[in-house]
Amino acid sequence: MVVTAVGVNSQTGIIFTLLGANEDDEEDEEEKKKEKEEKKKQRKIKKQDAAVESRKKAKSQDGAAMEMQPLNSDEGAEADEKKKSNQSKKEKSVLQGKLTKLAVQIGKAGLVMSAITVIILVVLFVVDTFWIQNLPWDKDCTPIYVQFFVKFFIIGVTVLVVAVPEGLPLAVTISLAYSVKKMMKDNNLVRHLDACETMGNATAICSDKTGTLTMNRMTVVQAYIAEKFYKKVPEPENIPPSILDILILGIAVNCAYTTKIMPPEKEGGLPRQVGNKTECALLGFSNDLKRDYQAIRNEIPEEKLHKVYTFNSTRKSMSTVLKLADGSFRMFSKGASEILLKKCYKVQLANGETKIFRPRDRDDMIKKVIEPMASEGLRTICLAFRDFPVSEGEPDWENENDILSGLTCLCVVGIEDPVRPEVPDAIRKCQRAGITVRMVTGDNISTARAIATKCGILLPGDDFICIEGKEFNRRIRNAKGEIEQERIDKIWPKLRVLARSSPTDKHTLVKGIIDSTVLEKRQVVAVTGDGTNDGPALKKADVGFAMGIAGTDVAKEASDIILTDDNFSSIVKAVMWGRNVYDSISKFLQFQLTVNVVAVIVAFTGACITQDSPLKAVQMLWVNLIMDTFASLALATEPPTEALLLRKPYGRNKPLISRTMMKNILGQGVFQLVIIFSLLFAGEKIFDIDSGRNAPLHAPPSEHYTIVFNTFVMMQLFNEINARKIHGERNVFDGIFNNLIFCSIVFGTFIIQIVIVQWGGKPFSCVALSIDQWLWCTFLGFGSLLWGQVISTIPTSRLKFLKSAGHGTQKEEIPDEELEELDDMEEIDHAERELRRGQILWFRGLNRIQTQIRVVNAFRSSISLYEGLEKPESRSSIHNFMTHPEFRIEDSEPHIPLIDDTDAEDDAPTKRNSSSPRNASPTPPSPTPSNTAAPTPPVSPSPNQNNNAVESSNHLVPEGPKSGTPSAPGSPLHSLETSL
Repeated sequence: MVVTAVGVNSQTGIIFTLLGANEDDEEDEEEKKKEKEEKKKQRKIKKQDAAVESRKKAKSQDGAAMEMQPLNSDEGAEADEKKKSNQSKKEKSVLQGKLTKLAVQIGKAGLVMSAITVIILVVLFVVDTFWIQNLPWDKDCTPIYVQFFVKFFIIGVTVLVVAVPEGLPLAVTISLAYSVKKMMKDNNLVRHLDACETMGNATAICSDKTGTLTMNRMTVVQAYIAEKFYKKVPEPENIPPSILDILILGIAVNCAYTTKIMPPEKEGGLPRQVGNKTECALLGFSNDLKRDYQAIRNEIPEEKLHKVYTFNSTRKSMSTVLKLADGSFRMFSKGASEILLKKCYKVQLANGETKIFRPRDRDDMIKKVIEPMASEGLRTICLAFRDFPVSEGEPDWENENDILSGLTCLCVVGIEDPVRPEVPDAIRKCQRAGITVRMVTGDNISTARAIATKCGILLPGDDFICIEGKEFNRRIRNAKGEIEQERIDKIWPKLRVLARSSPTDKHTLVKGIIDSTVLEKRQVVAVTGDGTNDGPALKKADVGFAMGIAGTDVAKEASDIILTDDNFSSIVKAVMWGRNVYDSISKFLQFQLTVNVVAVIVAFTGACITQDSPLKAVQMLWVNLIMDTFASLALATEPPTEALLLRKPYGRNKPLISRTMMKNILGQGVFQLVIIFSLLFAGEKIFDIDSGRNAPLHAPPSEHYTIVFNTFVMMQLFNEINARKIHGERNVFDGIFNNLIFCSIVFGTFIIQIVIVQWGGKPFSCVALSIDQWLWCTFLGFGSLLWGQVISTIPTSRLKFLKSAGHGTQKEEIPDEELEELDDMEEIDHAERELRRGQILWFRGLNRIQTQIRVVNAFRSSISLYEGLEKPESRSSIHNFMTHPEFRIEDSEPHIPLIDDTDAEDDAPTKRNSSSPRNASPTPPSPTPSNTAAPTPPVSPSPNQNNNAVESSNHLVPEGPKSGTPSAPGSPLHSLETSL
């Protein structure tokens, strides 16, 4: 008996169901359904009406076209658009959410400040001109007054432009795009930009073993040769030449000739293994012993092999027989050590002789050699040989039991898929960075535990658990076999190795960790996978890593980042870049908010006191260019450092502006305001120049205000260097020359500032300054660096009044209307899917019915003379079934009437009449011709099946033919109808 799984029950079906289910997890919660039941009913009625209208429009289409395209309606397109817009709403990343909220808050504050600035300027001008000076409104002076009002408006707009942080989204885009480009060099191909940022907050990584933590190339790492146990591959000088020759010959001829070790594709890379991995390990062992197996194969081609016993699961060994020059035969065997050692009766000694290998010796070797190898996760292979002397004649090669006995043991080797050399260090970095690494593998638990120990996932004395998939499923499921989150929550915090796991287990574990509420912070999970069956877990994870070399297309499609070298250490690089994105944005914010605060306060205060902004409109726009575009480019392209891995993940609710950053912003703001106001109100005395305050409307630029502007820009340039550090570090120059973009922008800005001041003239409201004045401006700007050292000396913990800012939007902060709209969208999407499923099934079924009716009617029209008179009450059509316009989604989908089922039970006329509510009357139907059996009483339709399902078809099927009568049972036409 062959049992097959079809559709969603097959392995592929399960995988793709899970891939699709990840998007719908939240929509399927029972509580939400109960709360919104009334809304759903109303929505369904509206939906049904819209569906009816769309189907009426579609009736003129061909039946086949309708079956293939049942959903091409305006209403469907609108729903799709709504769905897309809904998805874009949901897909906003954590960082984007925080930045959007912060930008809106800053923008509102800037708008208020600019409005107040304009109002104060206008009021002061009007009061001073028309009240204090008591001047009348002269028509000739109107253009001058208008010019004053326009000037005030321009100042207000300038304050607003400076205040609104339009560089924030630019900084995020630049930082992510720059990171993605640089990550390519670190073997991370980023498919979704926000995955880069999310990786910075990762708290858990569920990794595969083979190929990710290990090299995916079997290698001999230990050997027992000539009664010596080598923990590493021995040097060829340490092995007696006679034994070495036999060993290399045996390896060369007793491995499939299709298995080869090929030169590396890239210079400096590892040799490529082609063919069986275990045999590749033995051929590699031959190369490690400085012997060339290929030379032996060239000397003894495959055709010269006398007999080959290929490997199979019964004998667990492979043997090859060679005919020697003297007519004798030599057989080489390799296989599982526990099997082959039982067939050995001799063992090779160092002096070239052999000794008897007794059961006691075998037990001794198992304890001292094989068990220690196995405990380290090694696969043990025994290599042996047997000579058949000429004197005994040619043996019976078909008698395998006799042939594969009396062997001489040459050596036992331990083979493993070795851990990548860089992985233990990468895992230590992850653990130090607060990221838990878990291994999920299909391998057996002993090997998995050994590899996990070598990698550093498991450490001696740790209270962590390693379990197999079967045990994991037993623990997380209740008596009904359902997965319970509470049960998963008891396991996952201590789980480090999940062995013998299925793809579904991996998906369950990832979903369980993400949905868990055991810890205060929501876990951010990264997952690695290479196979199609890893797709669901990759899709469910916050960040999915697919393997670029070993990965399938489905895995890559479901992933967010592709590891082009299949190496775990590349994931650590992704963590570094992710954290660097977050820090880059924070650096930019620290710099920009300082400029914002100072520029807005200077413009506002100066306008209020002197009725003119010390920083003119064009100057403010240049400052805005420095702090927005250039600064975002300079600070968002900082390369990551190892120091990023010395702290714990930030978490999703971590504010963008920490208390330390707030200390830096306010400290630098105070310093800059003191300097600017000192220059504004006492600058003319300090530099012995004319005052620029209270200048007339079209007065030429002054040295005084040029010095104020120049000093302000110099302070921003030096503060940009301060902004490189956001965690209170003292050395702000650390690694500055690693970022050429930063150095270029700072130097370039300085050069442009010199050009603007010296040659900008009236457009920039500047006059050329002397060398002394330039040196003073530069010195005052340099003071920002010195003041930064003073600020970093003050401990943040002492400044209790400081608050963090830039938190993400919490769920309780979202307006009820928006939440309701999102819930409505989810429900509409769900109803849409249900409707579409029902529609497609109905179109297919009902088109078949239509075709059958047409065939039957064609027969009737041709043989109506032989069938007697038409009986109007028994006239049959699909429309007999359709009486009520209701269309209930939940009923239509599970209960689909099948034509074959209904046709198989009763004769056609009875069934048609009984199924039609219109014809289902208490009186029997009118008699049929004489050969009909006794009238059958009408059968009432099943309320759950035919009634609802058939009623709903009223809106789906185009007008069918109404001519034709039911045929009598036993007639040729009746049998045709029944078969149809």
